[in-house]
Amino acid sequence: MPQDHVRNFCIIAHIDHGKSTLADRLIELTGTVSARNMTEQHLDTMELERERGITIKAQAVRLQYTAADGIDYQLNLIDTPGHVDFSYEVSRSLAACEGALLLVDATQGIQAQTLANVYLALEHDLEIIPVINKLDLPAAQRERVLIELEQAFGYKQEEVLGISAKTGDGVRELLEQVVIRVAAPGGDADAPLRALIFDSKYDQYKGVIAYVRAMHGSLKSGERIRLMSTGVEADVLETGFFSPVMEKTGGLQTGEVGYVATGLKDVKAVRVGDTMTLAANPAAEPLPGYTPQRPMVFTGIFPTEAEDYPELRDALDKLQLNDAALVFEPESSAALGFGFRCGFLGLLHMDIVQERLEREYGLGLIATAPSVSYEVLLKDGEIITIDNPSKLPDNNQLAEIYEPWVNITIVSPSRYIGPIMELVTAKRGEYKKMEYLESTSDSGGSANKPGNGDTSTRDSRVMLEYDIPLSEILVEFHDKLKSVTQGYASMDYSMIDGRAADLVKLDVLVNHEPVDALSMITHRGEAAA
Repeated sequence: MPQDHVRNFCIIAHIDHGKSTLADRLIELTGTVSARNMTEQHLDTMELERERGITIKAQAVRLQYTAADGIDYQLNLIDTPGHVDFSYEVSRSLAACEGALLLVDATQGIQAQTLANVYLALEHDLEIIPVINKLDLPAAQRERVLIELEQAFGYKQEEVLGISAKTGDGVRELLEQVVIRVAAPGGDADAPLRALIFDSKYDQYKGVIAYVRAMHGSLKSGERIRLMSTGVEADVLETGFFSPVMEKTGGLQTGEVGYVATGLKDVKAVRVGDTMTLAANPAAEPLPGYTPQRPMVFTGIFPTEAEDYPELRDALDKLQLNDAALVFEPESSAALGFGFRCGFLGLLHMDIVQERLEREYGLGLIATAPSVSYEVLLKDGEIITIDNPSKLPDNNQLAEIYEPWVNITIVSPSRYIGPIMELVTAKRGEYKKMEYLESTSDSGGSANKPGNGDTSTRDSRVMLEYDIPLSEILVEFHDKLKSVTQGYASMDYSMIDGRAADLVKLDVLVNHEPVDALSMITHRGEAAA
């Protein structure tokens, strides 16, 4: 396929705005999967993804499309996770694309994750095509969402497409706009290979399979590759593309998206964001943007039955094969016995791993309260990292404790500004700014009229931005936010820095004895309360 006939794009959207349904329609319309083999949420291969309506693992699919100009195009769709826990994977997936479809639900409008993902796409200089979805629903408010898109991002109404991913209305025109508005991939076909790894999975026969975008140069089966961050080398067992099942080919050309079977047995050797090159003709420097992933949230996981400890270790080992961001180490507790201290990218990641352990491996589990990682400066000048409250040194050894802070964005109807501010301030949040996204009081349409049962749509909607300690949003914060806004608010957060704080270890005594599994690190004022 000529390089100028290739288009690489992704879909960015808030949860439940129809991303997986749109991917289904694109696959269906291009004949990539036969109608007989088509299933809903076709790219969401995990049962948990389909149940929750979220994308956990990035997927890719090659669509062959004959456009109105009569030319056959290769459209590579990369379906990315949308949640903040997986924002690094999203950023690497975006780096593999030249364009993005910004999907917004016509009944809900812009949400917090929409904002976060758009800013990420803009950082990667992607051509963004704004799309309003679910126009087939009676509650759809196209005019309101058009105003939001213009006020939040500056998109003119004529730039915005309207579709129904469910019925397929407008989807063919969307494909035409991808061909017209998304640039063909750049890159030097004659340069040494530099391929961006944007995901990986483990296969018991082929080893680690890397999902890659060839940014420069080309790759053939049988060649020896080198991973530039680790120096690990391997012989390529197989290359190919996703249809969305793996289809074997002889190699990958500049601009193409596909997979490389490495034969490697350690998933940690193939890191998301790393650069793959040829051992015989290596590139001078890797692609920019690679950063090692660090877990942000930690919890102790213990089996309810002591004899299940080996099964828990085996289950964690197997999950880690396809989830390099999961880290764990053995831990023992006087109260709970033997288990593991596990590190996760965030709360959703933690929740998913726990649910998979219980569901797929039939384990009964006890999890301790989640905590964050603290940087501790000792009086002798040494700096240590603490992710387990019970490991915090005695007060006479401590000079300073630094806790991680995040920038949090909350999108909500303006009527709830007061309760939101009270909630965030009580959690030690520091106000940064507030912006109104739109006003729907005069936009017309039956969905905006009093008496239809949806009072939130008559409010203008507001975006609030705060800095807040990560530990303060770990437990109950999201539930309380939903409670004070009657379910209408959405939130997103990103890491910013670590700040010194007046923190203490709070021990819980049972029968006058401290229970290590119940210990927590908290602010001195809260400990006194």
